[in-house]
Amino acid sequence: MSKRRSGRELAFRLLFQLDIGGGAPDEVFAASRVASEASSEVWVFATQLARGAWEVRGELDPIIEKYAAGWTLERMANVDRNLLRLCLYEMLKRDDIPPSVSINEAVEMAKKYSTADSAKFINGILGAFSREKVETGSD
Repeated sequence: MSKRRSGRELAFRLLFQLDIGGGAPDEVFAASRVASEASSEVWVFATQLARGAWEVRGELDPIIEKYAAGWTLERMANVDRNLLRLCLYEMLKRDDIPPSVSINEAVEMAKKYSTADSAKFINGILGAFSREKVETGSD
């Protein structure tokens, strides 16, 4: 598995833990680091993504709700909500990651950690967001 994919999976697990378990990011990250076998490079990438997505979730969550027609964040599967946050963070805040890569990674992680229906759900939301972003030229 590539370092970036490993980092994304770790970032997803960190986000999930913050969302479901609560706690301050620094505490969650410190406890997770002790238990993690990730290399320093993977760990740094993962914590950058997780911290970034967590800090701007107030900006990301309304986007998710806009494109998830008929779904509230609370009704959404915890896995799906956090994969969407992670991917949207990458798409909006990380110019070093192509949006198509972010979307593909989110869909693959949905297949691994959630369901086939979740993968379709996530792909639909992210695809619609990406298309509108390109059409409107917005960032």
